[in-house]
Amino acid sequence: MHTNIVQLTRYFSYSSVLRFTEEVFLSVGFSSADAELSARLLTRADIRGIDSHGVARLSGYVRLIKAGRLNPEPQFNWSGRFPVLRTLDADQSIGFVSAHAAMSECISMAEKFGCAMVAVNNSNHFGIAGQYSLMAAEKGLVGMAFTNASPLVAPTHSLDRMLGTNPISIAIPSQKSKPFVLDMATTTAANGKLEILQRKKQEAPSGWIQKSDGTISKDPNELKAGGALRPLGSFEELGSHKGYGLGSMVDILSGVLTGANFGPWVPPFVAFLPLAAENVGKGIGHFFIAFRPDGFMEQDLFLERMEKWMTAFRSSQKIGDEDVMVPGDPEWALEKQRLAEGIPLLPSVVDDLNQLATEFGLSQPEPI
Repeated sequence: MHTNIVQLTRYFSYSSVLRFTEEVFLSVGFSSADAELSARLLTRADIRGIDSHGVARLSGYVRLIKAGRLNPEPQFNWSGRFPVLRTLDADQSIGFVSAHAAMSECISMAEKFGCAMVAVNNSNHFGIAGQYSLMAAEKGLVGMAFTNASPLVAPTHSLDRMLGTNPISIAIPSQKSKPFVLDMATTTAANGKLEILQRKKQEAPSGWIQKSDGTISKDPNELKAGGALRPLGSFEELGSHKGYGLGSMVDILSGVLTGANFGPWVPPFVAFLPLAAENVGKGIGHFFIAFRPDGFMEQDLFLERMEKWMTAFRSSQKIGDEDVMVPGDPEWALEKQRLAEGIPLLPSVVDDLNQLATEFGLSQPEPI
């Protein structure tokens, strides 16, 4: 079955996928600026090879709007007690728009004052975290981005789903190389990876998922039966308590501190699942940090030292034929390749896009 699916995978130009995505967002009531921004940030996941967070999720955002859980015309409300710390109530905005606004504000304050932090509540899923930390790195700053997410993860020793996949991202500029970009879930794998396995009819690696009784499962559909994702490390002897700790840290920064929901109260991404019976905050939360390296040393010296670090790690002795990479290298390589050769989409994703085209009277994306 997997071989047949791979053979049926088709490639689409980035421009055609971007155009179609923007048209869908316009069709559900986004302003032209928000539709363009959301389409660009959503499809950034596809060109960077993070297929679980790209156009495969487009229909999910549409369903959230229909369910009244995502506001296509938000009115932002900013507040803050100190010059470099601000909070954004995003008015149920799609995460792309609110997160981009928050990191833009964070960068502006950091450029003026040296460092800044922005907390966001009342938001929604914001796609890949790395694109927001990268916004700062492209300005010569160090950027960090965090978000909490739907509770699908059981803490070490627990059966209950208490945390999301809660990603951590940091991006750091360098002298000649593309920026260092760490963008990782605090679980063994993001839920989107399970969705990809479901489409491919493949099993999950051992340790990704547990059944409702806590035993290990390889069924990527296990969450529908009450199972849970496991924290990074999978097993306690391999450090699952550390993944649990990292996920908890992200939830506290993104949820407790921002005024958003946290833990088991975070709203689910899928519209058909009910919201928690109790709210402890507003929507989903994000947290952003940006600071200037030249607050510690001359910018040119920092970039030179960062380049030396990148070069040293890439040139370390290899095991076998695989190159040693630094975080961000695989995504930069895929971005270059997919911009040139197109984005691969599985048949089930193409079917979703075609259904959206029919629903909104749009031209379907054409394969290359």
